[in-house]
Amino acid sequence: MKKQEIFDNYQEYILSTYTRVPAIFVKGKGMDLYDISGKKYLDFFPGWGVNNVGHCHPKVMAAVRDQIGTLIHIPNNFYHPHQAKLAKEIVRWSFPSKVFFCNSGAEANEAAIKFARAYGKGSRFEIITTEKSFHGRTLAAIAATGQPKYQEGFAPLPQGFKCVPFNDIAALKNAINDKTIAIMIELIQGEGGINIASKEYIQTIRKICDERNILLILDEVQTGIGRTGEMFGFKHYGIKPDLMTLAKALGGGLPIGALVVKKEIADTFKPGMHASTFGGSPLVCKASLGVFKAITSDHMLRNTKTMGQYLLDQLKMLKEKFVCIKEVRGLGLMIGIELNIEGKAIFDECFAQGLIINCTQGNVLRIMPALNVTKKQINKAIYILENAFKKAVSAS
Repeated sequence: MKKQEIFDNYQEYILSTYTRVPAIFVKGKGMDLYDISGKKYLDFFPGWGVNNVGHCHPKVMAAVRDQIGTLIHIPNNFYHPHQAKLAKEIVRWSFPSKVFFCNSGAEANEAAIKFARAYGKGSRFEIITTEKSFHGRTLAAIAATGQPKYQEGFAPLPQGFKCVPFNDIAALKNAINDKTIAIMIELIQGEGGINIASKEYIQTIRKICDERNILLILDEVQTGIGRTGEMFGFKHYGIKPDLMTLAKALGGGLPIGALVVKKEIADTFKPGMHASTFGGSPLVCKASLGVFKAITSDHMLRNTKTMGQYLLDQLKMLKEKFVCIKEVRGLGLMIGIELNIEGKAIFDECFAQGLIINCTQGNVLRIMPALNVTKKQINKAIYILENAFKKAVSAS
C-alpha cells in the first residue's frame, strides 16, 4: 500500500480514538525505527514503554519463532509449560506470590480491583488512589485514575474510589475509613508527568496497610521489567506490595499483563471468580521469557542505572542553558523534563529531526529509551533536543 492509501484507509475504516502523528512505520530494530520512505528515527519512547529491550530483540524474536510453529494458544483450563516457567520467573524476581495472566495493564488493574473487593467480602470495598495517576481505560480503571479528562463522557462511573493528592500522607490518612480495602498507587506516575513517590511516603503507606489490614496495590505497568534499574520499582523502597500489576514491557512487544498476589492471600480468588481467554498464552509467555533472558544476559539493569544517570546529568546541563526547562527528574531510564512552556513544539521538532519522545500533561517531555541504550545514542538524542530547544526559544 502507498502512503496516501494507508492514511485514507485509517480515515475510512478505523475508529478515531488516537491523535496520530503522520508517520507510517514499517520496521524496527534495537533503538531504531524506519518509516515507509526509509527515514530512520532514534526511538527514545519505544511503544509507550513496551519495548524495554528495544525493537525486535534477538532473544525475544528467537523465542517467538521457536513457539509460533509449535503452539500459539491453549485455553486456561489446560496446562502449558511456558506459563508455569514465566510465573516462576516473575515470583523469583519479586516476592513470594502467585500470578494471574491477562493481556494489558488495564486488565491487570481490573483484576486487582476485583481481587481487593473479594478480599473485603462486601463490607470493605473502597480503594484510595492518587491525583494524576493513570490505571487504564476500562470503566473501573478510569474511575481509579486521578485525571478527570479520562473520565469525561463516561458517567456514571463505578463507585468505590477515593482520590487524594500524590505524596501527601496526611491526605491519604484522612481518606481511610472502615470501608477502605486497598491503596492503589504508582511509584512513578508516568502519564501524570514522571512524579516520583518519596521513599518515606511509600514506607508509611506500607506501615498503615499492615496496621489496618489494607491491601497495598502497586501499579508497576510502567515501572516494572527493569525500567528504573531494578526489575521492579518497589525494590528501591525497601517494601513489598500485597498486589502488583504488570504489562507493557513484560511481553517484549506482544500483549500480556499480570496480577501478582502475595502468597498468603492468593486463595481469595477461587476457580471461576476471574478469567482471561487469551491471558498467558504459550506464545506471549515464551516471548516474555525471552525478555527476562535479554535483560539478564545483556546486563540491562546495570546499564539502566549507569546510562540513566548519564542521561539525567546531560539533561540537567540542558536545563542550565534554557530557562524554559523548569525541572528534570527521573529514576533509571524513566525521565521527565518539566517545562514552563507547552511541550508540543519541542516534540514536533525532535520528531522532524528523527528523535521520538513523548509529551504528557501538556508540558512534561517523557523520555524512556530502551534499557540497552548506549552513550552514543544518548549523545545524539541530547544534540537533537538542544537544537529543538534553540529553535523553540528563537521562535518565542
